[in-house]
Amino acid sequence: MAILISLAHSLSAQTNALPPLPIIIQRALDRAALEDENDREFNQNYNYTRIRLTEFHNAKGELISREEKRTDEGAAKIRRKPAVATEADEKNAPLSDTHSNIHGKMLHVKDYSLTNLVSRFQVTLAGREMVNGRSSFILDFVPRKNLPVHSYKDNFINQAAGRVWVDESDYAIAQANVYLTQQVNVLGGILGAVWKFTYSFDRARTPEGFWFARHVDWHLEGREVIFHRIVDYHEQKIDGKKVSLPAR
Repeated sequence: MAILISLAHSLSAQTNALPPLPIIIQRALDRAALEDENDREFNQNYNYTRIRLTEFHNAKGELISREEKRTDEGAAKIRRKPAVATEADEKNAPLSDTHSNIHGKMLHVKDYSLTNLVSRFQVTLAGREMVNGRSSFILDFVPRKNLPVHSYKDNFINQAAGRVWVDESDYAIAQANVYLTQQVNVLGGILGAVWKFTYSFDRARTPEGFWFARHVDWHLEGREVIFHRIVDYHEQKIDGKKVSLPAR
């Protein structure tokens, strides 16, 4: 009996052993390469309401203005032409780097390859944890030293650190928390600076295997020329309903 119990514990430990970090990273990169297809499939098969709330505060933390947008998106939106400016139009708008960042338009890093991004960080495997009822690997990351700076965005990426949760079955990123490790200046601080920035999201998985961001939140404190800004952004997708599209 003692031998059987010892053997059972040994097999259990082997089953729950964490895989090597390089394997987790590579499989997560392979999965990330499929995210565009994942998003298309999700939007073609689901209708949902997207709520975006942006709050602007002064240096004292007093609310200055509040913008809320509620849009019906997904399969229904694909079948009609957009009546408002697209995100691509907003990205190409003639805004300064500081103004764009304060309004969250410079926070996208899609123009960087995944390998490029990962190479900028030192990653450690912190364990595993349940996220939304699914087992996930916990990865912590901090920026490497002496990273190259070729553009404005590099200043932010090179100072980012945080934690991500990688789904153990799909290797999709299920959750993430990111923050700036130190202040980032724009043109030596003349045009502005960002001294605090936090970003987080969590994703859910549909029964078909589509992943989507349920919540996205970020908080920014900085200065645009001489004006201090505090911005809070909250986004969520609600009322997700699977639809049956007509045969082509």
